[in-house]
Amino acid sequence: MAEAAEPGYSSVGFRAMFFMLTPNESSYQELDDVPQYVQQATPFFVGLMVLEIVVGLLKTGSPVVTISDGLTSVSCGMISRIPLLFMRSCELTAYMFVWNRYRLLDLPWDSAWTWWLTFVGVDFCYYWVHRLAHEVSIIWASHQVHHSSEYYNLAVALRQSLTQQFTSWVFYLPMALIAPPTVFAVHIQLNLLYQFWIHTELIRDLGPLEWVFNTPKHHRVHHGRNEYCLDKNYGGILIVWDRLFGTFAEESDKVVFGLVFPINTFEILYVQLHYYLYLWRRSKTFKSVGDKLSTFFKGPSWSPGKPRLGDHVDNPEVTGQEVPHDPSWPLPLQLYVVVHFLMALGTYHDLFENKMMLSQVTVLGMSGYVLLTLTSLGFIVDQRPTAAFLEMLRCVVMVTMQWCGCMKPLLPSLAVPTEAFVSLSLLFWALQSFSRLLHIKKKAD
Repeated sequence: MAEAAEPGYSSVGFRAMFFMLTPNESSYQELDDVPQYVQQATPFFVGLMVLEIVVGLLKTGSPVVTISDGLTSVSCGMISRIPLLFMRSCELTAYMFVWNRYRLLDLPWDSAWTWWLTFVGVDFCYYWVHRLAHEVSIIWASHQVHHSSEYYNLAVALRQSLTQQFTSWVFYLPMALIAPPTVFAVHIQLNLLYQFWIHTELIRDLGPLEWVFNTPKHHRVHHGRNEYCLDKNYGGILIVWDRLFGTFAEESDKVVFGLVFPINTFEILYVQLHYYLYLWRRSKTFKSVGDKLSTFFKGPSWSPGKPRLGDHVDNPEVTGQEVPHDPSWPLPLQLYVVVHFLMALGTYHDLFENKMMLSQVTVLGMSGYVLLTLTSLGFIVDQRPTAAFLEMLRCVVMVTMQWCGCMKPLLPSLAVPTEAFVSLSLLFWALQSFSRLLHIKKKAD
């Protein structure tokens, strides 16, 4: 059935982001035939982010994204996909298991009715996935990653959690009782893709569409830390679920973005995992087993004596004058971080492109290198005292990978300059580390 879409195939990735595909061109009989819509849309992600930066500069005179925050957002997106190198999507694996053993209906895969029913079902399930991610602390520990930026731009849409995928699959299992896996595989991607373009401040109001669909205006509220914004507007594609279940809020006062308690760091592992450590430490302050468990399974604002979701009494007051965390750092260092990030991005792309031809050891090693790079660059942005030592170690790993042929230059013509640049990087950070050690020794004496 989907063969009819071949003439317009080049535009599928773009239209998928706006839920502009028809049932006729996106229905498949076999799961292996379902396109990787997210992968097809990647060039359009980049194009729209560049367009947003240009329009933002022309419209406001200031950048909509900083290097430090933007790279952190993209890094989170990269890390969130690394588990896919080692296993199939949790959502699809669990879905197939339930479908094969417990399905109640055999709806036709090529029916428009099945397609639209699955769209509504997936979006309804997403509403509850998203809502519980805000109302259950242990799930919030993963979802808070997406809310950790104090900016609101298209790059923030890529700021995804490494761990949330290991819990969200449970909420889609009811769909496996009736909807064919191929149709579900289409809609789980379309639902995610739609939510990319709504992460922008440049689109203010879409008129009558605001009544039915989730839009940038509604989603800005969801990302706000103003009290009227908290725990509101959970919808994926449709905003009607929030209107039905009492979680809708209209944008009014200036929205201040980010977590209620900003983390003020760009170190990627801390961004991803810090809240788990916080919950563990907090649970240890309680004596009863019930209170310890409630720390993980009640709301993030809960404490003994408060209702399940807690309250906002202890939240810092939002005045509208808050300034996002944006530490100053030298321009040469910014250029260094950007260049090395692009090199890591090239390795990351090669890894996903060739994963079926690489050994598990090679995949593990390249994944570790990407993770080490993103961590080390975060240390540099944060200007941590240990950044020089970690970056020197990373450069040693990078030189080793070049010798082993596991790391390719961004362009074949840049092979020699890339090797020279990596060697100079290693020398620079070795000298920085030596200088740092001398400083520590003098301080100790």
